Amino acid sequence: MTIVNQTASIILATLVTGIYGTAVKAQVQQYEDNSIGQITNVNQLRDVSPTDWAYEALRSLVDRYGCISGFPNQTYRGNQPLSRYEFAAGLNSCLNQIERLIASQGQVGQEDVDTINRLSQEFEAELASIGGRVDELESRTAVLEDSQFSTTTKLAGEAIFGISDIVAGSNDDGVDATDDDIDSEAVFGYRTRLELETSFTGEDLLFTRLSTGNFPEFADETGTFQGELAFAEPADSDLGLEVLIYDRPLGENTNILIGAIGMAADDIANTVSVLDGDGGSGALSAFGTRSPIYLPPGETGIGLIHSFSDKLEFSVGYLAGEASDPSEEAGLFDGSYSALGQLTITPFEKLNVALTYVHGLDQSDTGVGSDLSNIQSLTTTEVEDGDPPLLPGQFEGGVPTVSDSYGAQFSFALSDRIVIGGWGGLSKVTTLSSFTDEGQTIPRGTQDIWNWAGTLAFPDLLKEGSMGGIIVGMQPWVAKSTIDVEGFDEDEEQALHLEAFYQYQLNDNIAITPGVIYINNPDNNSDNDDLLIGTIRTTFAF
Repeated sequence: MTIVNQTASIILATLVTGIYGTAVKAQVQQYEDNSIGQITNVNQLRDVSPTDWAYEALRSLVDRYGCISGFPNQTYRGNQPLSRYEFAAGLNSCLNQIERLIASQGQVGQEDVDTINRLSQEFEAELASIGGRVDELESRTAVLEDSQFSTTTKLAGEAIFGISDIVAGSNDDGVDATDDDIDSEAVFGYRTRLELETSFTGEDLLFTRLSTGNFPEFADETGTFQGELAFAEPADSDLGLEVLIYDRPLGENTNILIGAIGMAADDIANTVSVLDGDGGSGALSAFGTRSPIYLPPGETGIGLIHSFSDKLEFSVGYLAGEASDPSEEAGLFDGSYSALGQLTITPFEKLNVALTYVHGLDQSDTGVGSDLSNIQSLTTTEVEDGDPPLLPGQFEGGVPTVSDSYGAQFSFALSDRIVIGGWGGLSKVTTLSSFTDEGQTIPRGTQDIWNWAGTLAFPDLLKEGSMGGIIVGMQPWVAKSTIDVEGFDEDEEQALHLEAFYQYQLNDNIAITPGVIYINNPDNNSDNDDLLIGTIRTTFAF
């Protein structure tokens, strides 16, 4: 074999197998940091043996030109695929080494030089392209560095525009929820959130959310909490700090969360519902978003999440409702609170099961379900100086309660396009004895409050990123009561919740979700007309 053919064979064979022994462009670019430097003997490479077809080519390049390097673990990885750009990058590096040899020693023959020149011309286009791509990347990087929001913080946002109409229904006094002809007026409102995600170590997260909106709650019109939408934000367009939570790891498998404001049970425990989009995606109604066991109000607290394995996770948390109030029977430990614990079990990838317990003081209301199941809201009356005495069943701040809630939730992916789920729960709410205000008393008693739901989700329905959803269930209702006061007994009827929606993902940033919510016997009262709410939600995410 002539020196020209030998040199061409050596160079081409070596480059085809990958001069840097890498399969991806990123590894080529990081080669200098990852390599062990110049190989002085091909036998230093643990994955290259004399029986390999390219062994002689590698040995010749090592001995003659010194343009072979390996990985820190002394491997070459010559069997991995190579792109044309990686090929050109390797060729350029090897040619530079040969040029240095020519300049310093003059030991390379003219025929070798001619072969090198021919190869350089043949790959001139690829080398020029690499130079152009590097220049472009440097330019883009400079622009990003100049215009980046922060080196430690990411900014995200969400804006929801909602149109909704109470098509049919009446409240508990027989007056139509809209007008006598049920010819309701559609409402248009919005909810906007700005979120800042800040990391100081790369592993921790300070989460800040600013929120505003004017989308109304419907309870005043419908006479029940059962028609509330998940994206309602009756803030009169006032911007405020809604959430401030710090999350950081404690060891390899444990995280701690500290919430100064806006911390909720679902921040600590996984709701395991694919329809839980916190109002911005997924279910339209507050009830359809997640199990009511996650809905009692929290505000300030702490949570711990520990993963025993990929199949078992334990969450525990404490949420106070009046942590910043220094008055008596308030504050972090002397006021209202919820304490929760949850086991999340994942027997296999497509099945998630959660078992949840919540103990609460003056946090029994969930904001969904019948009026009787939200007894604190039902008995709350704001009292100001000069107001007349309270009537029976009306108390400033609401009747005090102690509650114990038990819930089970699951989600099972039958396939990539069908997910079934649901939940069931029981809350035992006890009104505390000796509660008096202006001479009025509600004696000690207990409510048994039940709820359940079944969900069906269709991810990527008709288009990737879109989703269809169906929810069937019963919002919280009082099935049994031992409160010996007229008007605080069991709910008269059971009310069925039906919901259907289709979330069409227009593009990566915009989703349009039309849907309907139907409730028979609103507020669990058969005297009320069935409730029908139509909604179109448009979500802009950035």
